[in-house]
Amino acid sequence: MFKTLKNAWKVPDIRKKILFTLLILILFRLGASIPVPFVSSEVTASFNSQYGGTVLGFMSVLSGGALAQATLFALSVNPYITAQIVMQLLTIAIPPLEKMSKDEKGRKKIEEITRYVSIALSAITAFGYTSLLESNGWLKYDAKVTPQWFVYLVIIFCFCAGASIIMWLCEQVDNKGIGNGVSMVLFANIISRLPSMGVTLLGWAFPAFVSKFIYQQSNSTLKNFDGAGFAWALVYFVCIVGLVVLSVWFTNSERRIPIQYAKRVVGRKMYGGQGTNLPIKMNMTGVMPIIFASSIISVPATIYAMFEKSAGWSTDHGFGLVIDKFFESDTWTYIVLYLVLLVAFSYFYTLITFNPVEVSNNIRSNGGAIPGIRQGKPTSDFIKKILDRVTLIGAGFLGIVACLPMFVSIFTSDMGNLAFGGSSLLIVVGVALETIRTLEAQLSMRNYKGFLG
Repeated sequence: MFKTLKNAWKVPDIRKKILFTLLILILFRLGASIPVPFVSSEVTASFNSQYGGTVLGFMSVLSGGALAQATLFALSVNPYITAQIVMQLLTIAIPPLEKMSKDEKGRKKIEEITRYVSIALSAITAFGYTSLLESNGWLKYDAKVTPQWFVYLVIIFCFCAGASIIMWLCEQVDNKGIGNGVSMVLFANIISRLPSMGVTLLGWAFPAFVSKFIYQQSNSTLKNFDGAGFAWALVYFVCIVGLVVLSVWFTNSERRIPIQYAKRVVGRKMYGGQGTNLPIKMNMTGVMPIIFASSIISVPATIYAMFEKSAGWSTDHGFGLVIDKFFESDTWTYIVLYLVLLVAFSYFYTLITFNPVEVSNNIRSNGGAIPGIRQGKPTSDFIKKILDRVTLIGAGFLGIVACLPMFVSIFTSDMGNLAFGGSSLLIVVGVALETIRTLEAQLSMRNYKGFLG
């Protein structure tokens, strides 16, 4: 990995792309620190204490803490991701959109529609989050001087503007940078939270030290060393290292389908006759199913959290009871639904990114065939059969990594704030590996001697 980065840095064109991507991520992190008018400075501590282990806490992790701080980029890439999910589903369901997606002009039109859908979702989410801030008393303004509708208007416009800027930044990374814009933003957000996660683990083992020297709060009741807390921190750290190794190994694993090419004579030269293989990644979908599943399953709990006090909802009956029993991250039903969505989105994302019929036609047009399988439909059926099995294994892997910390948090309340560590870890590892593969592809296309030699 480090050798690839070193070789990529030596190529001026790739170096410019890397620097451009870093510049975009720095701009994003700066925007995530810009406060929004009328929002109290005490919102961060209150938000983390109330929603740290909920889906809103996970959304805050994906936003790099911007949601908890209610800054300009509080909505992060969530509206843009949801808009992409909606448009991809509609592209499969609506024939005119499916036809548009097959040519360059149509794809640009779909991208334009996606932007408008993202802005609409941003406005809805911004209104709900502003209502959450108001209901918790996190807004500071004098109602006699500044009317409530004006406060709402200013905050909603700020959140929507921030979401639009993020969408533009992601598209700039796609066009001029390295990697996928949405994935790179999520990567930067999660990485920015690593120091606070480290402080949390350190606080389990040395609560008095962390309280005094990091939080500047002396408390004589805290222990200098907590043996049980140290054991939990050590177990969590070992699990994280193990999951990183497992994620890297599994992401690089592939199922290879052998392909034999027939000999053919062109002029005085003979081509073909050699054997090769069609590699199918065990984790072909990457981190996208986790992102999609997290966005969808968080909708009910997010709506409830945002309108709980303003609508007078209660967890004793009705919608509030359903959310409390089925959509909180520390419930069995949440984990089961999350797993189902992971599997569904794994197959869905594979369906829209890999076409067995097209691959079969390409193999046949190049004079190739899978040994023991006839060309045409039998070849596409065989590839689809292998693809379905690989996708199921990949979905199971994603489910284990993403849901293991949630499963542990059911039995240990101390793990609540780190319940989404598996999903975050997989996103970081997946994006890092995808970026390295992109750099290797860029180097291969340029026939870089230092890389190929």
